[in-house]
Amino acid sequence: MRRMEPDVAMVERTELLTHLRRGTLEYCLLATLREAPSYGQELARSLGGAGTLIDSEGTLYPLLARLRRRGWVETVWRDSPHGPPRRYYSLTPDGRRAVETFTEVWAPFAAAVTRCLEGEL
Repeated sequence: MRRMEPDVAMVERTELLTHLRRGTLEYCLLATLREAPSYGQELARSLGGAGTLIDSEGTLYPLLARLRRRGWVETVWRDSPHGPPRRYYSLTPDGRRAVETFTEVWAPFAAAVTRCLEGEL
């Protein structure tokens, strides 16, 4: 019987995506909360669109808990017209500063990576 070999390109793509998420996902989440508070499933839909930023809610909730412990988000329970109450997450002033700082650092970093990938460095 022939052993099934994993698709090497798919494994490499998955590992690369994991590394990229690790450094940026929390700031993408904070940026999503800049405009208005949101609850977990709503955030999962926003960030999980093409499966690039998050691939499951199992990634989201531990991250939200970590951001809460760090003091970057706060929560409040609100009644829902469609079931049980929902926990809404919103940015704290420290969370707002964190995403602003990330934005300042990200723009030149992303531009440098793009120049490098396009062979312009």
